[in-house]
Amino acid sequence: MKRGNWRSSGRDRHRQHSQSQWRSRHRSAHDEQEYSSESAAGDAGSSTASSSAPELPGFYFDPEKNRYFRLLPGHNNCNPLTKEGLQKKEEERKRSALLAEDDGSRKKAPRTGLNSALLLQKRHLGLLPPSSYSRLIHEVKVSGMQRHRLEVQSSNSTSPNTDNFHLIVADSACERVFTVNDVSHGGCKYGIMNFHGCRKGSLSVEMCDNLYFTNRKVNSVCWASVTHTDSHVLLCLVGISQTPGCVSLLPASLFSNFNPDQPGMLCSFKISTAWSCAWCLNPQADKTFSTGVFLTRFRATYLAGSDVLAQQFAVRAPVLFNGCRSGEIFSIDLRQRDRGRSHGWKTSRFFQESAITSIQLLQDENYLLAADMLGKIKLWDIRVKRSVKQYEGHHNEYAYLPIHVNEPEGLLLAVGQDCYTRLWSLHDSRLLRTIPSPHPAGKDSIPNVVFSSQLGGSRGLPGLLMAVRHDLYYYSYNKDYQDGLTLEGQC
Repeated sequence: MKRGNWRSSGRDRHRQHSQSQWRSRHRSAHDEQEYSSESAAGDAGSSTASSSAPELPGFYFDPEKNRYFRLLPGHNNCNPLTKEGLQKKEEERKRSALLAEDDGSRKKAPRTGLNSALLLQKRHLGLLPPSSYSRLIHEVKVSGMQRHRLEVQSSNSTSPNTDNFHLIVADSACERVFTVNDVSHGGCKYGIMNFHGCRKGSLSVEMCDNLYFTNRKVNSVCWASVTHTDSHVLLCLVGISQTPGCVSLLPASLFSNFNPDQPGMLCSFKISTAWSCAWCLNPQADKTFSTGVFLTRFRATYLAGSDVLAQQFAVRAPVLFNGCRSGEIFSIDLRQRDRGRSHGWKTSRFFQESAITSIQLLQDENYLLAADMLGKIKLWDIRVKRSVKQYEGHHNEYAYLPIHVNEPEGLLLAVGQDCYTRLWSLHDSRLLRTIPSPHPAGKDSIPNVVFSSQLGGSRGLPGLLMAVRHDLYYYSYNKDYQDGLTLEGQC
């Protein structure tokens, strides 16, 4: 019995010793493998670690700390870690990096090997037509624009503007810009900014003192030529509570600082929904404007079947082009009388995949640019009702965002819902430049822009005007542009 017990105990000790050696070797191998994986992750960098880490439901992998963190649902916790917050943080990091790069003196050329000296040489040798030279030189200039903050002057008020810009719309000469600002207590205020190009190469801005306030929101604005070019402003106001929406036609002289005899409102009428407005410059439909599909001079209402979010009149013929929430784009010839439900009055009709936010006719009026809420910008040949070109890179999901066409300069501009301003070549749809917003992105921080080769009139300066939150910026062609010049004694 004792011998058997001794042998059994010996076997047990031998078995335990073998198991402890196996566990030790296994643990060492495991620790070595874990250490090597951590070292590899640390050597590869945060981007590699982030890409190699498997995605776990409900957890977020931080590449800097090389570990997982639990995602908290909702926003009721103190400092919650959510996917939306992490995405916003990453987007802000990217914006800050791009803004620092954009503020640098050296910019990336829009086309390889393209510069002003080379273009001028080709023009002198007769290798480049004047129209192509003008278009390409604008591409070079916009790729090198520098940002400057503008100080808005006012004759009566010394307090700075603290209300966010909601809309800015320039007149045809780019001497005046109609502005709509959201006010903190609700509603908005609107007025006119006057721009002046100075002899010393600076741009000055003066805000009119006759600002008007309303408790309604302004949906759409366009300039109207009633007594002379751009003599009035047409506004679409949203209804509130029991008050329906309305459309107001205001004289621009109403906002003048030097006109003591201010005329009253020329026209105002109620309308249930006014998402857009347009003024007709064709002499066959003189003094006609449209709000939605209601035409004033003809007292005509067309049953479109969907909200009209964007519209523009042709100049060569009395034809109104409309873009709808349904994605439909159609035209109305005002010389036709049929306005029934058969849609026979729609002289042209085609569709995009989502709600149309903006349309722009080109000068020959055979082509139309349309942007929608999927971020698609397409160039349509109206004659064949076919999309012939698409401009990639625009970002939109649900916002009511315009596009801007500067055909003499060959440029297309659009501000996306991500708050980036993008410029394309109208000629070949190449993306020329992406400008990050000077402010962090947000629903109330989407920039409004105006571009012109003559900001401030005939003596004006070329460049981009950007209004974001309560600040106004000027992106100048001239790298030697001087800040800080005021109206007095400088122009």
